Amino acid sequence: MILTEVIVMAETRSSGMHIRVNPETKAKAEPILAAIGLSFSDVFNLTLNQICLKRKIPFELSAIQLTENGYTPDFEAEILAASNEAHTAVANGAKTYKSAEELRAALDAEDDDE
Repeated sequence: MILTEVIVMAETRSSGMHIRVNPETKAKAEPILAAIGLSFSDVFNLTLNQICLKRKIPFELSAIQLTENGYTPDFEAEILAASNEAHTAVANGAKTYKSAEELRAALDAEDDDE
């Protein structure tokens, strides 16, 4: 009886589909899914199950327009605010560094002075 149930379960999971995915998006998603322990098939099946359960798309869809730089308006505003803050800090005499190594050396030197 158990063997029959396993065979039936395997048969119900054997339906195949072909989907087209942007290669860049797939490459970005692959390591994230691997870290979670999910395959693309797992995510697709989870999504379809949620659609069946909730009778709707399981995430919010909106018509947010991206800026010419490819960011949401809010994220681009954050980037610009951070950039303006950095420019103001430099104009007020904040130390600048040419590389991360130079910054690390300066921080290490400050630690040694303490």
